[in-house]
Amino acid sequence: MDQATELGHVHLKVRDVDRAVAFYRDVLGLDVTERAGDYAFLSWGDKHHDVALQGVGPDAPGPGPGVGMYHAAFEVEDADALRETHLRLRERGVEVAPVDHAISKALYFDDPDGNGLEVYLDTRAENDREEWGGRNDRFDPESLGE
Repeated sequence: MDQATELGHVHLKVRDVDRAVAFYRDVLGLDVTERAGDYAFLSWGDKHHDVALQGVGPDAPGPGPGVGMYHAAFEVEDADALRETHLRLRERGVEVAPVDHAISKALYFDDPDGNGLEVYLDTRAENDREEWGGRNDRFDPESLGE
């Protein structure tokens, strides 16, 4: 039996599609490929969509604690891109938790609807390390790429 080999896209329910589109476009650099009713499809260019946004109305409850998706993660290519993402988030007043896992440097934050997100840089090669080992140290994202 053939197996899936990569994540196709992330589909998120949001209260306000226009607000969510602006956030994902401005923070992560996604472009809208299609709008249909309460749906928006965004891509970095290779696929019809990497992120699908579904508007569910302003009174929809937010994500809750317990079992469920913790976050969707997006990889960047270099330290400059991670630093720039951090700056864009801070400009918008988004609370960010920067965590060094020894195999990656990650920014954890929520989108405007409370969906957990991570933007990370894979650092396994530069740290000559393949396993996480439970490391969760803070780091200064603004010092990256210097």
